[in-house]
Amino acid sequence: MTASPSSDATLTARTRPIAAGGLIVAVHFLEDTAAFVLGEESVLLVAPNGDERRAAIHGGGVLAAACDGRRLVTGGDDGKMMVTDAAGNSTAIAADRKRRWIDRVATGSGAVAWSAGKEAFVKTTKGDERTMEMPSSAGGLAFAPKGFRLGIAHYNGATLWFPNAAAEPERLEWKGSHLAITFSRDGKFLVTAMQEPMLHGWRLADGKHMRMSGYAAKVRSLDWTAGGDWLATGGSNQLILWPFAGKEGPMGKSPNLLAPTQALASVVACHPREPVVAVGYADGLVLLVRIEDGAEIVAKPAGAAAVSALAWNAPGSLLAFGTEDGDAGLVDLG
Repeated sequence: MTASPSSDATLTARTRPIAAGGLIVAVHFLEDTAAFVLGEESVLLVAPNGDERRAAIHGGGVLAAACDGRRLVTGGDDGKMMVTDAAGNSTAIAADRKRRWIDRVATGSGAVAWSAGKEAFVKTTKGDERTMEMPSSAGGLAFAPKGFRLGIAHYNGATLWFPNAAAEPERLEWKGSHLAITFSRDGKFLVTAMQEPMLHGWRLADGKHMRMSGYAAKVRSLDWTAGGDWLATGGSNQLILWPFAGKEGPMGKSPNLLAPTQALASVVACHPREPVVAVGYADGLVLLVRIEDGAEIVAKPAGAAAVSALAWNAPGSLLAFGTEDGDAGLVDLG
């Protein structure tokens, strides 16, 4: 990749346009079937041969989605947790007893997690359900890459919970409202996006704090590069990459700043194998950015609406994108 957004180097000729028909809140891959999760009621499944199938999954708004490559897990304002496969078969695996919104979900270690009100839930691979009371509503959920542990972001910090252990959950404190949450690939760091335009992190071995600031807006999207050396983030008019290669993480280091534009970066998705990041912007532009030298290729030109979802398939040969007005597509890089 050697081009800038203003050049003629684009991938638009290798893009299959898709009319999703409404706000796309997330996109995931069920193997090589792209699952475009719509804001209301349904998911649009696009098979490798181009066949499209629309499946009804909720009786209202779809509030959260996660995927392990085989199962798409969604939560809705109908108080249900649904699991959908690549064929469009959808099954309810949980229903909130108070019909509260299920607005945070996560997958990991074969289990699924969700939150409703001030309670967090985990369903294990054996089908056992665990529940934990939280100090406030969850802002985000994430499973650790090692061990059966769930990280929960909430007001004034985060909680680490071992659902299968009798031990008390571990509290990590920092004042403010904590939203999106992620573990580093090696499990040594935990990072949250805050209500303010900044990130906060903890080194889990000793609880040492990390503050990552300088954003123009609230950070809504985080993703780790394939080797885990960088944390890619939106929230600015450029791609911001924080270094996590050493034992100190980003402490005392400056981020790598790439792909500046006039619009805010709204969504990021790291290539699963190569040091490349897909970046979606508020003006509809999607760029592929190579970390080594900052080279860029246009995957989608700017349009009428912000990019709201990005995802790679496991080999990194397909990139799916979706926007707030239902403009979607599959970019074939194979």
